[in-house]
Amino acid sequence: MIVRDSAGNELLAIIDVPEELAEKQYSPVTHALLVVKIGEEYLLGWNRWRQDWEIFGGCKEKGETLRECIMREAEEELGISGVEYTYLGLMHYKMAPGYFNPEWHEEYGALYGVTLRSEMLKEIEAKRADKEEIERLAFYSQVKGKEKIAEIDEALLQFWT
Repeated sequence: MIVRDSAGNELLAIIDVPEELAEKQYSPVTHALLVVKIGEEYLLGWNRWRQDWEIFGGCKEKGETLRECIMREAEEELGISGVEYTYLGLMHYKMAPGYFNPEWHEEYGALYGVTLRSEMLKEIEAKRADKEEIERLAFYSQVKGKEKIAEIDEALLQFWT
């Protein structure tokens, strides 16, 4: 196990499986997440509904590939497109009962990373569409030790250096 959050959810492992085989070998693969670096800083978003700082991403839509999911989520939450996302592996979780599933269960999600130029920050603020869910952006160094950061998301930062 890599980390357990305050709700009891556990990030068990990052599985080294090729992106094109992830959904064929593991199930259910429900989402994709993105670690974003701008220069040497990690970028986080404040999730209005969960009330914590998180990395970016979300649930797969029906018929969507993992890469299509992260591309859509990055465009919604960050306003970015046409960048190269690096697939880092498949996250394996043991999840507590919650909104999407009322039982303890295991699930999987794809993890991606991207490094952007510092001048992209102004473009991100201007173009990002989903300001209802992701209210504001900040660098990890600005909020660490001062505000609540999702424990699992914070642990995922180490996988994109």
